[in-house]
Amino acid sequence: MRSDIVKKGAHRAPHRSLLKSMGYTDDEIAAPWVGVVSAYSELVPGHIHLGRVVQAARAGVRSEGGTPMEFPSIGICDGLAMGHPGMRYSLPSRELVADSIQAMAEGHALDALVLVAGCDKIVPGMLMAAARLDLPAILVAGGPMMAGRREGSPVSLSDVFEAVGRLSAGETTREELARLEEDACPGCGSCAGMFTANSMNGLTEALGMALPGNGTIPAVHAGRIRLAKNSGRAVMDLIRKGWTARNILTRSAFENALRVDMALGCSSNSLLHLTAVAVEAGIDLDLDLVNAISARTPNLCRLSPAGPHHVEDLNAAGGVPAVMKELAGLNLIDLDGLTVSGRPLRETLAAAEVLDPAVIRPAVTPYAAEGGLAVLKGNLAPEGCVIKRSALDATMLRHRGPAMVFDREEAAVEAILAGRINPGMVIVIRYEGPRGGPGMREMLAPTAALCGRGLDRETALVTDGRFSGATRGAAIGHVSPEAARGGLIGLVRDGDRISFDVPAGVIRLEVGEDELNARRAGWTPPDPPAGNGYLARYARMVGSAARGAVFEVADTGSPT
Repeated sequence: MRSDIVKKGAHRAPHRSLLKSMGYTDDEIAAPWVGVVSAYSELVPGHIHLGRVVQAARAGVRSEGGTPMEFPSIGICDGLAMGHPGMRYSLPSRELVADSIQAMAEGHALDALVLVAGCDKIVPGMLMAAARLDLPAILVAGGPMMAGRREGSPVSLSDVFEAVGRLSAGETTREELARLEEDACPGCGSCAGMFTANSMNGLTEALGMALPGNGTIPAVHAGRIRLAKNSGRAVMDLIRKGWTARNILTRSAFENALRVDMALGCSSNSLLHLTAVAVEAGIDLDLDLVNAISARTPNLCRLSPAGPHHVEDLNAAGGVPAVMKELAGLNLIDLDGLTVSGRPLRETLAAAEVLDPAVIRPAVTPYAAEGGLAVLKGNLAPEGCVIKRSALDATMLRHRGPAMVFDREEAAVEAILAGRINPGMVIVIRYEGPRGGPGMREMLAPTAALCGRGLDRETALVTDGRFSGATRGAAIGHVSPEAARGGLIGLVRDGDRISFDVPAGVIRLEVGEDELNARRAGWTPPDPPAGNGYLARYARMVGSAARGAVFEVADTGSPT
């Protein structure tokens, strides 16, 4: 065992003495050491209940002869960070999560990991750490929030954001907004739609790094506790088998995850995170592969914000395994890959079935023949940009309009709520990328405001930042290269024509090359509002969103 370097031999008597000071017995010291990483906090709705989930996972480890050793992870709630400078810390926190887990696991020579989280950047950060460390590892999520109910209909957090836009348009009242605020989030868990947290927890199943049900069993169901116990048991089986994270995180596993991504209509953030995890696993995922997979993968689900269903409905309909089985019927899933269940995917899916075809459409009658995400390229985004096609009205698959340019999210939100955006416009929000933001803020506030004012079927938004999984409409993010790296988005001016064609995968700034060269000659990027500390270092080190926004340069202490 890896932990033997800490605990075996006479020369490790001081180390064993320290362990005994914490109450560990000789048998516990001799057993495999399993780090149980807990992202519990009183700041994140998807994590507020994780104490019980962690205890269940610890019980599972103990039942199979392991010694669970709990340590914490930070976690930022994207919903609470949304629409203000705090969102600059959300994506950068993913790297902190990965780095801190690596530090703890390496510093104490742990034998395996059970990773317990629920929300946005914490789950991919944990997966990045698992791939980097290449230990036996399993992820168990806290589970999705139940949808709220308002006047007999399901509601969730995205409805509250959009209601703010309706209020500014005079289409709802403060009293109605207050009632919705009370009802939309009825309890703990990751927000109820197919937003980023639930996207990543479902895709972790598809990657093979979590047991079936990880992405869909509601946070308040007893099945979530049973899943955690079984996850603790499963990691001990991985130790016995000698299966590590990279045995599971193969190229075919990532391709399976991308196909499930397309079938579910996941958050556009999923591409950012899957790419980052792949980098840690030593696998190159480029955005061209995304379009190739999307072109062959039907979109089978329309979960909020794209449709009326929520993740609890997906769970009742058969969950991620049922979706994968539908895709396997089209020979779109590699069934031979290993999973943390200790069995190949083929066996894991044997009992799966679709229980509600209204929630999971049959593969022969999908919502769309192509997947839920699309990558666009063109002079405005030569490295690519991303749109959630499944949450896009058909009338906006192709669009051409005049640009209205903002250098920060707040200015765009102010203009939208003040009624200064006209139908047909293409809103451009720049200097919000990984480096320029810094931190690539999510922009649910402007997209929700557009939806609330009824402009989502007539107006597009293009940014080098990113969007919440709760976003719907013609929201095009991850424009790469970003403005702060000299991307063409930094040269757009008010009134320039921007066009895009989602089926063709094209986006263009319709300005002549001579004019662009003249603008380029006079362009200098503004200083990012990073201040000092971690964000300043992040801005120096982070790479392109097209490659997962992972660190790509050494921290030299000065800008590169």
